[in-house]
Amino acid sequence: MVAGWIEHVTGSFEDKKRWRRYKARKEELPPSYRTAIDGIERYLMYRGAISKGDVLMTMCEDLADLVEQAAADQTPVRDVVGEDPVEFAETFIANYADGQWIDKERRRLTDAIDQAAEQEHGRGGPA
Repeated sequence: MVAGWIEHVTGSFEDKKRWRRYKARKEELPPSYRTAIDGIERYLMYRGAISKGDVLMTMCEDLADLVEQAAADQTPVRDVVGEDPVEFAETFIANYADGQWIDKERRRLTDAIDQAAEQEHGRGGPA
């Protein structure tokens, strides 16, 4: 009971463990790949606005998988992200849109307009 309340206030203990494992994985990367993943992660955190901890962790773990594989294959960082790292990051984060806080607001807006349309229809207004 208490653990559930604490997790509700502070966030999932499992997500915290996953975060620590992810950070440890990053520390094992060669310096150039670590610099790249740090830069990408920073951008994703600011741009992504992901509010679901599990989605955020999945995104970070997928990023670590990608960069670890590139390091293992000795693929140059620029070959991974291309000439435009912002485009790479934007494309990458698009795969995790379900976790963004704006999704909730998009649903709320759609629901409000649906409700307004139903109210109009119910009172004989335009459908």
